[in-house]
Amino acid sequence: MRHFSEIITINPNIRFGKPCVRNMRISVYDILGWMASGMTKKEILTDYPELTEIDVNACLAYAADREHKHRLAS
Repeated sequence: MRHFSEIITINPNIRFGKPCVRNMRISVYDILGWMASGMTKKEILTDYPELTEIDVNACLAYAADREHKHRLAS
């Protein structure tokens, strides 16, 4: 399995430097928001065929890593 850092990119010229999927304009926040509102992976992949399941999983891994680092810093 690829590490999320191979998929999640941060580019100041794309979405104001928000973490995005493979330099696309789809941010980690977008995907997490869709999932939080009840969308399934399958629905996201259907609506955004440019994404892969690995991309969605990378967003989840990125969020988990950020949460873990936040807890360690507290």
